Amino acid sequence: MQFASESVENLIEQFSKLPTIGRKSAQRLAAHVLKMPTSEVSRLANALLEAKERVRECSICRNVTDTEICVICSSTKRESTIICVVQDPEDIVALERTGEYRGLYHVLGGVISPLDGVGPDDLHIRPLIERIGTPNTSVTEIILALSPTVEGDTTALYLTQLLTPFSVKITRLARGIPVGLTLTYADEATLSRAIAGRDTMSKP
Repeated sequence: MQFASESVENLIEQFSKLPTIGRKSAQRLAAHVLKMPTSEVSRLANALLEAKERVRECSICRNVTDTEICVICSSTKRESTIICVVQDPEDIVALERTGEYRGLYHVLGGVISPLDGVGPDDLHIRPLIERIGTPNTSVTEIILALSPTVEGDTTALYLTQLLTPFSVKITRLARGIPVGLTLTYADEATLSRAIAGRDTMSKP
């Protein structure tokens, strides 16, 4: 059923374009927005525009940030000898919630998925190689924190083959995470155990 208001229908259509949002959910969101005070709607709209205009990729790890280098890469309290490779910035948020990991990160921006037309050249793999291959690098371990999906496994295998020639230990999160579950939706306890019990894939 369509609403008599073209503006409401347009709002529903825009909400429907968001991930995991179907038409019914979009209708509920639209109804909620219509009940919100104009000032709150204005703040929401400004927040969306500000995020789109200001947020960029960290020049080192490709995490989302408002500055050239993110707070994690610029922190002197992080362990610079370990880099945890993740698929998306959302995975960093999930891992940081555990409080278990204190190293650095590298965001691939996806995983290898031929069916979706995503190959190695579409990911931030070259910057990762450059971080490890610099003469003054202090990196001794790479943790492949990729979701246990077919695409995640394919990407992990590809990265292992690329990184093996370097003098770094290559590990992967322990299989405490159910197959097919993305890191974003894993609970803190499961992620903590997966980090602590990570498996060795390659030794220097």
